[in-house]
Amino acid sequence: MIKKFIMMGGLCLLSATIFAQKKPVFNLQPKEDTEVSPIVKEKVDEYAKKIDTIIKEEKKLMEVELTELQSKNLSKAEFDEQKSLIASRYSEKIDQRIEELGFDMDAVIQKQVRYSLLNSDVTSNEELKEKLLKKFRPTKDVSPYISYSIMNLTNSKADNALDNNLRYAGNFEFGFKFNYQFSRTSPWGLISGVGFSWRTLIIDNNMFVTKDTNSNVYLANYEKGLSKSKLRTGYIIVPLGLQYNFSKLKNAGLDVQYRDYSDGFKVGANIYGGIKMSTNNIIKGEGISDRDRGDYRVSPFIYGAQFTVSYDDFSIFVKKDFGNFFKSGTFENDKALTFGVALWW
Repeated sequence: MIKKFIMMGGLCLLSATIFAQKKPVFNLQPKEDTEVSPIVKEKVDEYAKKIDTIIKEEKKLMEVELTELQSKNLSKAEFDEQKSLIASRYSEKIDQRIEELGFDMDAVIQKQVRYSLLNSDVTSNEELKEKLLKKFRPTKDVSPYISYSIMNLTNSKADNALDNNLRYAGNFEFGFKFNYQFSRTSPWGLISGVGFSWRTLIIDNNMFVTKDTNSNVYLANYEKGLSKSKLRTGYIIVPLGLQYNFSKLKNAGLDVQYRDYSDGFKVGANIYGGIKMSTNNIIKGEGISDRDRGDYRVSPFIYGAQFTVSYDDFSIFVKKDFGNFFKSGTFENDKALTFGVALWW
């Protein structure tokens, strides 16, 4: 039941992020988000009212002239020509009066840009610098990730029965990554989080994993033919490591510099440890359809190291377990080595 809830949550998370085309980030440094500066809004409203007054005044004067023009009983062609000249003259007059208002559009735009960056109207360089320091703080956030990798079972000994009958192995994983940049300008940061991993071994040659009366695990042959033979194990995994970002320093003004920790080219290295949730042995074929959740001597704990190369939200990585895939005595010395891709790691 726990696994079903976790899988459902993962699928909902994946669907939401794919359709949104945007990575959800839980920022640990909340700030208010508003759209228009109150000062800018006040100035624009005042300017708009003045323009409206000018237009109404000139329009009223123009209507008086047009009334006088109508009383002259001119031909339609002459009337239209005189009307066009009057409209043109009042249009130029309106433009001139608006220009005389002296509205500084560049200054207003500057204020709005500053407000959009800082969510505040500032009146001094000291206050501006304080706001910039708050705006461009070191990254501290939690974001979801998802990955898939191809898994190999390395073995320094001679091939065992599993090695000889393993068709494919893969690892699907999703979870949450914690980013902690050491300082505003530092390229270094701590990475951690929690992930849910499902490692699947697909057995070939009509072989399947089974147990004898003494609970010893081995591969047996199914004579009628199998369409599916899988051993799937779920783990909860916690990584801990470092990430280095190669992006250049940026200048926010007033000697405030910062570095985009999450964007650009990055490399990371971490160790990880995990604890087993459950193991499923899935068998389907002629005259058989069985799914057994039991102890198939898969290691209850995993630990290893990961190296990752990333650009923006896309990553490639390699993982290596330091411990055996199975408990001692079962398919000895098989260790997982995975190569994969990830989003948002």
